[in-house]
Amino acid sequence: MQILELRKKIEDFFAAGASVMGDAAAIAAFEELRDALEAGTLRSAEPDAGSPTGWKVNAWVKQGILLGFRLGKLTASGNGLSFVDKDTYPARWFTPEDGVRIVPGGSSVRAGAYLARSVVAMPPMYVNVGAYVDEGTMIDSHALVGSCAQIGKRVHLSAAAQVGGVLEPVNASPVVLEDDVLVGGNCGVYEGTIVRKKAVLAAGTILTRGTPVYDVVNGTVLRAEGDKPLIIPEGAVVVSGARAINKGKGQEWGLSVYTPVIVKYRDEKTELSLALEDLLR
Repeated sequence: MQILELRKKIEDFFAAGASVMGDAAAIAAFEELRDALEAGTLRSAEPDAGSPTGWKVNAWVKQGILLGFRLGKLTASGNGLSFVDKDTYPARWFTPEDGVRIVPGGSSVRAGAYLARSVVAMPPMYVNVGAYVDEGTMIDSHALVGSCAQIGKRVHLSAAAQVGGVLEPVNASPVVLEDDVLVGGNCGVYEGTIVRKKAVLAAGTILTRGTPVYDVVNGTVLRAEGDKPLIIPEGAVVVSGARAINKGKGQEWGLSVYTPVIVKYRDEKTELSLALEDLLR
């Protein structure tokens, strides 16, 4: 089925609401979309040089993912452990021919997620439906890749890093981590934030739409505005910081609030500190 034909079917079935329950044609269209997502030939968001952010959301693909939840029925599954979930979204199975390294220990990749060859998944970790994880990326222990998140090449999601997902509204941008990004332990990247190539998020950094980022190198403050998400510049090194409350009781009590701070941009010293990454893959 051609993409345009598949798109029309998905949009029509999605618009039909609950009436598609049990419809064999709707199930077939969804399964084709799910297979394309797993193969990486279809994405919920993709690079687009003509877009202000450099990324385009494919809202109809997200409609198709939501359609899968509507069509699915609860079913029991598991081999030794008990799981109950929609039968349209079972856990993915991998073979050595896929070239993806899934280390034993309780990890799960949901159907409809794409993992490229040479991805490494350390247990336990989870990748949700619609996510796209490109070549050479390492997903470390207790890390989460949320629904529709877009992860570039050679990204390292360190232990307990959280990459938020977004399915609704369908036109909302997902979190994007571009190539060669390093996400430190216990970081959280949420609400459509875009992290440009080669940026480094130090351990414990949290990025959201509502959190301004202070760039002390360039003397600017980065914020999400309107339809524009928070965007971390290429090569930025971001750490957890604090800014003083300068009025009211906060000032009187000497309080401060959390804020991310760009303290530098990647240089030779930063590159040397990341050399260990290649040895882990």
